[in-house]
Amino acid sequence: MEKWFEKQSRLVQILLLFIPVVNWVVEVLVRWSHALRKGSLLKYIIAILVTVFGIFIGWLDMIWCLLFKHLILCD
Repeated sequence: MEKWFEKQSRLVQILLLFIPVVNWVVEVLVRWSHALRKGSLLKYIIAILVTVFGIFIGWLDMIWCLLFKHLILCD
């Protein structure tokens, strides 16, 4: 899911992260995909936090994605 998200245009990424319920689903799928692929403790902690607070983190990620073209701590 992480690779799919990164292949999307920046406009599509921003729109996916802007819509509240959609941003939570995208955040959870991308973060868990990234955590399972990388396997570090920090990535798992972030994935758990996103599962609980995903909507708020999703909006932060939307701003981060606008500035840096990737999600926070997901490069």
